[in-house]
Amino acid sequence: MSDIPRRAAARTAKLAALPLGFAGRTALGLGKRAVGIASDVISEDIQRRTAEQLFSVLGQLKGGAMKFGQALSVFEAAMPEEMAGPYRQALTKLQEAAPPMPAASLHKALAEQLGADWRDKFAEFDDVPAAAASIGQVHRAVWKLPPARKNAKPKTIDVAVKVQYPGAGEALLADLKQLSRLAHMFKVIQPGMDIKPLLAELKERITEELDYAMEAETQRAFATAYGNDPEIFVPKVIASAPRVLVTEWVEGTPLAKVISDGTLEERDQAGRLMATLHFSAPARAGLLHADPHPGNFRMLPDGRLGVIDFGAVARLPEGLPEPIGRLVRLALDGDAAGVADGLREEGFIKPDDEIDAQAVLDFLRPMIEPVAVEKFRFTRAWLRGEATRLSSPRSPAYQLSRKLNLPPSYLMIHRVTLGSIGVLCQLEAEAPYRGILEEWLPGFAPPMS
Repeated sequence: MSDIPRRAAARTAKLAALPLGFAGRTALGLGKRAVGIASDVISEDIQRRTAEQLFSVLGQLKGGAMKFGQALSVFEAAMPEEMAGPYRQALTKLQEAAPPMPAASLHKALAEQLGADWRDKFAEFDDVPAAAASIGQVHRAVWKLPPARKNAKPKTIDVAVKVQYPGAGEALLADLKQLSRLAHMFKVIQPGMDIKPLLAELKERITEELDYAMEAETQRAFATAYGNDPEIFVPKVIASAPRVLVTEWVEGTPLAKVISDGTLEERDQAGRLMATLHFSAPARAGLLHADPHPGNFRMLPDGRLGVIDFGAVARLPEGLPEPIGRLVRLALDGDAAGVADGLREEGFIKPDDEIDAQAVLDFLRPMIEPVAVEKFRFTRAWLRGEATRLSSPRSPAYQLSRKLNLPPSYLMIHRVTLGSIGVLCQLEAEAPYRGILEEWLPGFAPPMS
């Protein structure tokens, strides 16, 4: 049996073992119940052990499994508080770390991508990874810049070197295929979450995310758009190859650390800048940063938001669609008929469906609460309330949502916006979100008087 099939079999075995683990947790609960231990203690114990096993396996497998876990981690804020505790620590660990690849594999990958003389390009290179990405790992190094003139001493720059895991493409496909078969088991995390569309969308982005040369091109576009920006920092690309990306090193506090330990002021600042990036990038760069999990962001010592991963983007050369801003403004103004007509024109309401316009407006109003006031504080409680309102079968909002459609052109924007809101709720950040939209979202600013 060759190494590749053996590794693939091992990966599949680990994933396939997860449902057995869940069965074991349930059996443990039944056994404890028989000896009179309280049900809430059983539940907490089962959830803790389930979280440990689930995210340990996802982290070990890297590839699609780790990327899927990172996507799930954004929605941690929507979990009921009694369930969130056991998962929060495991999710945060998954965002920031994963077992490293062996040094020999690392050196081989660098030689294949940067040339046999790859070491000559660096003044220093740390073999111990500084961080893990979903399909690669990041190393800190010092890059030699070309000398300004002949015989001059070369200058250097601190860099981050992202190296893709060997076989990451094959692993990503295999993981996502296996996870799609096991999607039902993730209901233990968020019973109302529909996992399969998330897996399908992740699969569609594989080719683009695996190509670091394409990511380098995207990052250059962002760096140009935000060059010398006082609030958002995008590191420059120093060198790139299809499986290796070298960029400026970003020194700062991981956003996950700000979420867990940041002051109120620090969390508010991070939330405001996250929202600014989300809404300004389509206008400034023609691109939407499409992977808003906390592992992709740092708060710099000077207060700027550092963005360090551009593997997933939505290409919006015309910026965000104008109907989004216009329809939100109409909803704020209470124009039920205008909102319903606009949603029908955009394909959210099917042409032949009869839907009560006022019911549609009532459905939307809680969602746009953050921009109905001058300042708004996102909270986990607010997100859980919205999740309950939209997922409870007896709720009028749930019944109406089943009649609405999501046009394909809005799918990525919708998913990224929900992910960004999830991060803002993890931060519990207050900011003038309405003002940010008035500046950057086409169609939202009120008419000039």
